[in-house]
Amino acid sequence: MDLEVIVHRIREEFREMPGLRLTPAQATRLWGLERETCRMVIDTLVAAAYLRWTPAGSVTRAES
Repeated sequence: MDLEVIVHRIREEFREMPGLRLTPAQATRLWGLERETCRMVIDTLVAAAYLRWTPAGSVTRAES
């Protein structure tokens, strides 16, 4: 599957569930992705300032 399509899908999941917080391991299982692909998606959304890392090592939607 195209990375751009996956990023869009994950962005929409965080939009629909604003309080969602996931560790990379949880995200990998939830989204059914390989670890490397999941990390690329997270890194892409963090770089776009859509997601942010929490001190506990989870990702959550960044505040605007």
